[in-house]
Amino acid sequence: MEGITTIRGGVCSAKGFRAAAVSAGIKYEGRDDIALVAADSPCSAAAVFTTNKVAAAPVVYDRAVAARGKAQAILANSGCANACTGEEGMRDAALSALVVAGELGISPDDVFVASTGVIGRRLPMERLLSGASAAARALGRTSAHAHRAARAIMTTDTKPKEAAATCVIDGRRVTVGGMAKGSGMIEPNMATMLGFLTTDADISPAMLRRALLRAIAKSFNSLVVDGDESTNDSVFLLASGKAGNRRITRSCDGFRAFSAALERVCVSLARQMAADAEGATKFVTVTVKGARSEQDAARAARAVARSPLAKTSWFGGDPNWGRVLAAVGYSGADVADCRAEVFYDGVWAYRRGEVAGETQLGKLAAVMRKKEFSVTVDLHLGKGESTVYTCDLSLDYIHINADYTT
Repeated sequence: MEGITTIRGGVCSAKGFRAAAVSAGIKYEGRDDIALVAADSPCSAAAVFTTNKVAAAPVVYDRAVAARGKAQAILANSGCANACTGEEGMRDAALSALVVAGELGISPDDVFVASTGVIGRRLPMERLLSGASAAARALGRTSAHAHRAARAIMTTDTKPKEAAATCVIDGRRVTVGGMAKGSGMIEPNMATMLGFLTTDADISPAMLRRALLRAIAKSFNSLVVDGDESTNDSVFLLASGKAGNRRITRSCDGFRAFSAALERVCVSLARQMAADAEGATKFVTVTVKGARSEQDAARAARAVARSPLAKTSWFGGDPNWGRVLAAVGYSGADVADCRAEVFYDGVWAYRRGEVAGETQLGKLAAVMRKKEFSVTVDLHLGKGESTVYTCDLSLDYIHINADYTT
């Protein structure tokens, strides 16, 4: 949509928000591992959570907060997932929210909590609560505060992920900012990561959730690293209303502009996550078009993006289109191999039964040496189309996850 501008920034870009990060020694020595995002006043709130039936304590706690459609702060820790920790884990989540609320002078019902890290371990509550209190006292509005918070939520990530965009609604500049973490256990079955989004748009909780679901469908739900869905996946969106636009309560031009800006931010974060996936050496955009339906296109694109054989061929620089087409074939989507085509960055590898020869293979090899390329499958059966962001699968992915808890 015209009028959407990408800007540098993160969770402090929108009016009415502050952020902080501190080191509490939860798992990592000498690095920030607690982040806090807080609004100056109560916000419209929306959130989406993992569909994994083994849901972490923070997810269970946050679902009740999200149902009220109002919140003012988000506390996050890295290093410990607080998952599979029973009633003690639920009490730890609730106590974390209570301490943050006390420091900020707000209701604990208005505090989201998020955790990421190792499953099955209790939070070190003395350190966590001390860190939460320190973070509340360190809140600030600068890009440096936002950037430090983005670094604090990292686990196996190698770099922080931030994004921001603006649009104009009712003559007022509206800003959306965000940060995210995630480089492994990424499968498009909700948000599949931790994401923190802020905006100064004045918008009702119902319309905020509607916009969030639309944005997630085009971004985080179009992201695959390894096909594993986490127990802690959560995306939060707070709207302060400080931009001064007329309150959005229905579908209108303002809602469409806001939704486009939100999608821009979410897509940027999703792409950053795929590019920084565990052990990844290549960022790959998989598109399936010409499918009988959008559902078929999505099934096929996700199957290719999940396929260990396709992903390892990308790592090895091998344009093995047979692995791509085979994944489409078992995806459940309708496919006729005699009509299908496979391209790498627009260079054909397989074309309606014709196989790339020596000259064409040389062109494909040049594509495969790039750090970023696209894989496109055209089924020539209809108008359905879907795009998924993914990466290759390298030896480093195995090393990272083989050693994760030890």
